[in-house]
Amino acid sequence: MLPVALTIAGSDPSGGAGIQADLKTFHQFGVYGEAVISLLTVQNTVRVSRVEVMDASLILEQLWAVLEDIPPAAAKTGALGSAAVVEAVAGAAEAFRFPLVVDPVMVSKHGLPLLPEDAVRAVRECLLPRATLITPNAPEAEALTGRPVRDLAAMREAAEQLVKMGARAALIKGGHVAGAATDVLFDGREMREFTAPRFDTRHTHGTGCTYSAAITACLAKGFPLADAVVRAKAFIQEAIRTNPGLGAGCGPVNHHAGIR
Repeated sequence: MLPVALTIAGSDPSGGAGIQADLKTFHQFGVYGEAVISLLTVQNTVRVSRVEVMDASLILEQLWAVLEDIPPAAAKTGALGSAAVVEAVAGAAEAFRFPLVVDPVMVSKHGLPLLPEDAVRAVRECLLPRATLITPNAPEAEALTGRPVRDLAAMREAAEQLVKMGARAALIKGGHVAGAATDVLFDGREMREFTAPRFDTRHTHGTGCTYSAAITACLAKGFPLADAVVRAKAFIQEAIRTNPGLGAGCGPVNHHAGIR
C-alpha cells in the first residue's frame, strides 16, 4: 500500500509554504498527500496582505471526509489561525490512531501574526498534549513555554518543558539561534542534537512547513522518530542549499531536492 500523509494547514498561493509545500514534500518522499485547508492567505515572496481563517466546522467536515475514506498513516498541522480551529482540531485528534506532528506556526516569514494569543493558549493547553512531536522554532518555543530560548542550553530546557506539558516529543529548531544550525530533539528519555551548516541565503520561505512535512512523510513510511528527523533534516538542508532563487523577496526552498 502507498503510504498516506495528511496536512491540516493554510494555503500559500505562491507555493513556498503551507499545504503547497507540504504536498510537494510528501510527493518527493514517495507518500500520497492529503490536505485539509485551515486558512487562505494572500501572499508572495515579499508580502502577506490578507489572511482568512476557515470556519472550524468546515475544517472538521474536510477532516472527517478524509478520515472515513483514505485514513493517513501520519498527519501534521501547520497554521491554524484561531483558537476555535485549534480546539476543533485538538478535539478531533483525540481519535487519531496515527502520529501527529504539530508545527505551531505563529508568524509568517514576513512578520505577520498568524495565531492570536488566545489561540497560542489553545495550542499549549489543547493541541500540545495530542502531539506525537511538536516542532517550534525558538520564538515559538518561547511563546509556548514563557521562557527565553536564545542558546543551545535554553533549547534543551524548552524541549524538556514541552514534553512535561504533554507532547510525547519536542524538536526545537535552531534557525533563529546564533551559531550552527542545530536542532534539539527530546523524546522524554533521550536528548539528541542535529547540526548542519548554516547557509547565507534569503530564500528560506517555507522551511518550517517543509521540515515538518518531511518528518511526517517519514513517520507515514514507518521510520522511528529520530530516524525521521535525521532524514528530514538532510532534506531541508539540501532544499535550502539548492533553492531555485525564485521571487524578489524571501523565496522558496527547492522541493525537488534529492533525498539522501
